[in-house]
Amino acid sequence: MSIQVHPNDEFAHAIGLPNGKTEAWYILSAPPGARVALGLKRKLTPQALRAAIRDGSIAGHVQWRPAAPGDVIFVPGGTIHAIGANIVLAEIQQQSDTTFRLFDFGRQAASDAWPPPTQLPPRRLSDGRTVLVASSPFVLERIDLQANSHWELDTDREAWLLVIDGKGRIGRANVTVGEAIFIEADSAGIDIGPSGMSMLLAYPGPDPIASLLQDCTGLTKNSTAAQAPTSSEIIEVPT
Repeated sequence: MSIQVHPNDEFAHAIGLPNGKTEAWYILSAPPGARVALGLKRKLTPQALRAAIRDGSIAGHVQWRPAAPGDVIFVPGGTIHAIGANIVLAEIQQQSDTTFRLFDFGRQAASDAWPPPTQLPPRRLSDGRTVLVASSPFVLERIDLQANSHWELDTDREAWLLVIDGKGRIGRANVTVGEAIFIEADSAGIDIGPSGMSMLLAYPGPDPIASLLQDCTGLTKNSTAAQAPTSSEIIEVPT
């Protein structure tokens, strides 16, 4: 992917956009030696950054880092970044179509010409929930649920689920690796298959929802907690 940058909220507002584009990546697969770029090795002046873009030396100024399956990379708006070859990743971002390639001449400077901020490590919320990123635009979690268990997802805001291992059932949809589900502000029953299931879960931030996921294993399927939502409350996203 080309070396590029997305605006943060402040810069986006200054040029008439509703919001910037902060994003996060979860590395699904990457060969040995795979790399991503995040920020610069050292702070550059605007003049030095422009010169590096003109002569093509910008690739030597960006901070390349190894990428391996399971890595989580937070990319705040304004951070120069790039994705190396042969990497498969899942991305969650603010709702924005704005991308500035660093070779877009004539634009105002949207980038922060310095190294990226320190990223907080993942944080366990429970045996099955790990917070990967908690930011104002979104929260990103990894959900790991045991085989043949039953759960209730109850959210007061929109949520996205992406299956990354195993298979099961979310609402009325059978799901397996690579399939995504969008849930409106509502609830959905989750039934886990015989090999367990792992998912990425994203929803608007800034803080994790403490009561988002409830273990309903052992309850009858006729109970309120185990009822699946109607078809209008859950959408299976084509892949």
